[in-house]
Amino acid sequence: MAAEIVTLRDPQAGSTAAIAVNLGFNCFQFTVQHGGRPVEVLYAHPEFTTGNQRPSGSGIPILFPFPGRIRGTTFRWEGKQYQLEPGDALGNAIHGFAMRRPWRVVKAAADCVVGDFHAWRDDPGLKDRWPADFRITASYTLSQNRLVGSYRIENPCDVPLPFGFGTHPYFRVPLGGPSADECIVWLPVTERWVLKDMLPTGKRRSLSDAEALDSGCRLGELKLDDVFTGLTDNAGVVEASIQDPGGMATSIRFSAEQFRECVVYTPPHREAICIEPLTCAPGAAALAGRGIDAGWRVLPPGESFEASVTIEATA
Repeated sequence: MAAEIVTLRDPQAGSTAAIAVNLGFNCFQFTVQHGGRPVEVLYAHPEFTTGNQRPSGSGIPILFPFPGRIRGTTFRWEGKQYQLEPGDALGNAIHGFAMRRPWRVVKAAADCVVGDFHAWRDDPGLKDRWPADFRITASYTLSQNRLVGSYRIENPCDVPLPFGFGTHPYFRVPLGGPSADECIVWLPVTERWVLKDMLPTGKRRSLSDAEALDSGCRLGELKLDDVFTGLTDNAGVVEASIQDPGGMATSIRFSAEQFRECVVYTPPHREAICIEPLTCAPGAAALAGRGIDAGWRVLPPGESFEASVTIEATA
C-alpha cells in the first residue's frame, strides 16, 4: 500500500514536513534549511512510503491506545479478555492500533493538516480488540523550523476508555557533522523503570548517571532501549535535545503533566535516536492491576484528553 502523502511548507523558511495519511498519519519527513542546503531532521527507512516497512521504524509513529508492549497478545480489562495483534519478536502486542491503519484528512492548509482515526467506524474489527470505541485526532503545524504535533483523544462510547498514548519520533543523526557518535544528547531524567523481557517489573531505580545525562552525553557512549521516569521540567515543560558537532541541534518539548514517562531508544543502525514522550509506562494496565501507578488512564464516556509535542531544529 503506497503512501497517501500531504506535504506542509513554509516558503519563507524553506522548511517542509510530509505526513503519510494512510500509514498511521505518520509524519515521516521534516526538512529545514541550514547553510543553504536542506537538512532532514527525522529518520525514515528509504522504502517507508511503499507501505512494506515496519510501521514503528520511521518518522513519528503515533502510539495508541497503548504505547510500548502488552505482554502476550491478550489484554484483560474488567473481567473480559481482548485479543490483540502480535507485534514484536517476543510475541507481545506493541504500540497499539493507530500507527498500523489508514487515517482520514479532515482539514488541510499549506502549513497545517488534521487527521482522524475513529476506531469502530474505520475498523469495525476493533470492537473485539479493545474495551471501548475511541477517536484520535492529530494535527501537524509547520512554522519556520518548528513542527508542532497536537493530539486529541475522545471517548464516544458509553463505557470508560482505558488508554495510554505516546509518540515515537526518530531523530536523524548526524545533522551535518562528521559522525553520529559525536552528537551530544541531553536527557532530563532521574529514574528508570526496571525491565524484564522489555516490560517494567513495577520497580523504579534512581539513576546514578542522571547528572551526566542531564548535562549531555556523547551518543557514541549510549546504547539504550529504556523507560525513564522522574522527568525534570522547567515551568512544566520537559525538554530533551541533540546537538550535532556540525552546528545544528534538535529539541523536543512536551508537558510534564501530560507525559510522565519517556522511552529513549538507540536503533541498531545508529542513524537515529528516539526520544518518546509517553503518558504511561509500557504495560501500565497490568501494573495498575497490581496497585502500581504507572500512568494508566481511564477516560469516562464523552470526555477527551489533549496533548502536544514540539520539535524544533536550530542552528
